[in-house]
Amino acid sequence: MNLTTQEIGARQETGIRQETGTVLRGARLEYRPHGDCWVSPVAGPHIGARHSTVDAVRIPAGRQWAPPGAAAAEQIAVVLAGAGVGTVGYEIGRMRAASALYSPLGSTYSLSAGDREMTVYIWSAVPSEGGTDRAVRPSAGPVRFRSLWNGETWLTPPVANVLFRPEAGHAGLCLRCGIMLPGETLGVRPREQSEAVYFVFEGEGQVYLHDRWVDLGPGDGVFAPPGVRHGARNPHAGHLASRFVVFGGSVAETPSYLADGLPGL
Repeated sequence: MNLTTQEIGARQETGIRQETGTVLRGARLEYRPHGDCWVSPVAGPHIGARHSTVDAVRIPAGRQWAPPGAAAAEQIAVVLAGAGVGTVGYEIGRMRAASALYSPLGSTYSLSAGDREMTVYIWSAVPSEGGTDRAVRPSAGPVRFRSLWNGETWLTPPVANVLFRPEAGHAGLCLRCGIMLPGETLGVRPREQSEAVYFVFEGEGQVYLHDRWVDLGPGDGVFAPPGVRHGARNPHAGHLASRFVVFGGSVAETPSYLADGLPGL
C-alpha cells in the first residue's frame, strides 16, 4: 500500500515497464505507532526500490528508537528535527538536526530523543547477491557519526560532500549532501547501476527527475531508479534568496562513483 508517494510516470518500451521515478511528499506521510515511536514508510518495494528502504521515524521526547533487527542490515539515519543521543555498538554521539549516524551490518544502533520530539529519516539495506554479509567489529570500519556539513570531501562548485562511502562486501549505502547557493546546479545525470533517494533538508528548490524539474521543500524527496536522470538546482536569485540543501544517497553503486570528480547526486 502506497501512502506516501506520488508517482510521476512510467512508460512502455518493447513490452517492458520502465520506471521513471517517484516524487515523495513529506506532507503526505502517514505515521503509525511502532512501540513508543511513530513510523511511516517513505521508499521501498511499493515504489520499485529493490536495494534499500527509507522510513521516517518520529521519536517522542524522552523515548528511544532501537529496532531489534537492526544488525541484519546496514543503516544510515539523518536527523531532520529535534535533538538527542545516538549509539552504534559501543559508540555514542550527540544528535541534532543535520546529524547523521552510520550502523554497519552486524551492529545495533539506537536513537534517543531529548526534551522534544526528534524526526529521523532512516535508510536500510542488506547485502546484494554475491556480497559478503560479514559483521563488523564495533571498533572497526568507517566513522559512525557525521554532520551534513561535513567538509572532508567537498567537490565544488556547488558544494557536494560525501558523509558515508560504500564498503566492499556490504550493502553499499552511500550518503551525500548537496549545498546549493542561489543559481547553482548539481549535475543532472543518470547512475546506471544504482537507485537513489534524496530529500530536502533546508530551503526550497528543484530536483530533476527523468524529464522534468520538480519543486520541493523541506521533508520532500525523490526516488530515482537505476538509469533515471536526476539532479538538483537552486533556481532563486537576489539578495534575499537562501541556500538549498539536499541529502540522500544510493545503493549498489560501482566503486568509481566519484571517479569523474564532478559534483552531483
